[in-house]
Amino acid sequence: RADGYYCQFLVNVERKETHNFQGNVVGIDLGLNTFYTDSNGKAVDNPKYLRKSEKQLKKLQRKVSRRHKKGQKPQSNNYHKARIQLARQHLKISRQLKDHAVKTARALIQSHDLVVYEDLKIANLVKNHNLAKSISDASWYQFTQWVEYYAKLHGIVCVAVPPHFTSQNCSNCGQTVKKLLSVRTHKCPHCGYIADRDHNAARNILAKGLEMLGAIVNSTEGHSEPGGNPKATGESNLWFGDSNVANLKLSL
Repeated sequence: RADGYYCQFLVNVERKETHNFQGNVVGIDLGLNTFYTDSNGKAVDNPKYLRKSEKQLKKLQRKVSRRHKKGQKPQSNNYHKARIQLARQHLKISRQLKDHAVKTARALIQSHDLVVYEDLKIANLVKNHNLAKSISDASWYQFTQWVEYYAKLHGIVCVAVPPHFTSQNCSNCGQTVKKLLSVRTHKCPHCGYIADRDHNAARNILAKGLEMLGAIVNSTEGHSEPGGNPKATGESNLWFGDSNVANLKLSL
């Protein structure tokens, strides 16, 4: 890496974490203003490491450009020093993003028995040039990968649901309330329910997950509805075993 050489060892060991099932279920809505908002209304701040380092990155990039002599090979020692400084800054940001993703995912899994999140297509979202940098800075994909990893270690259920209409539907009455991305408060004209946009979405995400979970439990017990498909489109590595079914039934 930019700051030196590393040696990695692969150890084959069975790892299992003890989990105290208490019936805590949660849906989370990933965002840009806040890292995520859950179905209980709790919001986790987005540290925005990349945005905070932009000024320093631009300064280092200019230094590299000034010391780069086009057509000259090999480049000067000053150029290589500047290049390494820039690479180290990028490495620092990537490590900050990973550290935040790991710690946030672990805390989320340790305190819940069921976690539901949106199966977002990150590759498609970053094609929007206005949001690409902010989405990369949020590191959603890395976070959801760690959520699934810790869910397996703790033996809890982790469900990824399709994101369609989670922001537009009212989580209280189910009616569609169309709103622009700039509208941050959900106000339902049908039932009068008012909530933060992300909180409303998180409630819808949890409801979708519970609906999917009910279909899967029915199928494992041999009572799946005719023509029913317990796995929704876009489901990502759903962690669901016999022991998880038993534990979740007891906790709920």
